[in-house]
Amino acid sequence: MKKLLCTLLSLCFVLALSAPVFADDYTIPEPDDPEYADDTSVEVVYTADGGAASNEDVSKNAAFIPPAFGSPSAYTPNNAAYLTPNLVPNAMAATGAGIGGEYIAPPSYGQTEDTPLFDAADAPQALAEGSVTTSGTRPYTESANRYTDVTSDLYYADGSLGTLKIPAIGVNVKVYQGTGSDTLAKGAGHFEDSSVWDGNVAIAGHNRGANCCFGEIHTLNIGDTITLSTKLGTRTYAVTSVAKVSETDRSGLAATSDNTLTLYTCVRDQRAFRWCVSATEIP
Repeated sequence: MKKLLCTLLSLCFVLALSAPVFADDYTIPEPDDPEYADDTSVEVVYTADGGAASNEDVSKNAAFIPPAFGSPSAYTPNNAAYLTPNLVPNAMAATGAGIGGEYIAPPSYGQTEDTPLFDAADAPQALAEGSVTTSGTRPYTESANRYTDVTSDLYYADGSLGTLKIPAIGVNVKVYQGTGSDTLAKGAGHFEDSSVWDGNVAIAGHNRGANCCFGEIHTLNIGDTITLSTKLGTRTYAVTSVAKVSETDRSGLAATSDNTLTLYTCVRDQRAFRWCVSATEIP
């Protein structure tokens, strides 16, 4: 009996070893499409109705290098050099955006007087051809920002400085000195630190209430015309940009070398932002 039991156990052991072995069936799903973040090189500024107002290049190709410390232009507004002049976006290179239409090559360390000045549109080609260098080849010349101060003889009998007209949105409003509440209750207000004629004229207005003359400026299109009439004459400007900017962004008030017009108003229900419309004189 004992021998029979051992035989049966051995037989079971052999049968167990000879049984087929099957591997588990695994299924690995294909990966989903990659999730990419938004492009950080372009900042899209939207209007209140969701339409894109402008696409602003915020990459290093649109960055600036400030003038050298202690140079003649160290404290001149809008005076800087592109970080990568050979990669300047076409639109900015053509207009000289942010530097008044001029490109100022940065001086080398310790240099303050021998920096060349040349047009922004020619900057990449000039650097490529070697006709100018960042070390300087001729006496430094600062960009000539233009400015007209408000004097007593520029006021009309009703106390205004002039009239602003924007046909595209039906605006025909008087412009007064200052941007306080009392002033804006009468019409549009001229920023006291900005020029009143030559250079950059900056004007503010309400976007709601009884005198909401600027309530629709964010709907303006590139190329829409704006006319400013003062005792010094009448100028017509064409809109070049419409953007939502921070409440603390005062760059639009800087002096310019060409004749420009800058309009500001609040953004409805967004106290931290302002609508900023820029326009350039039509020759």
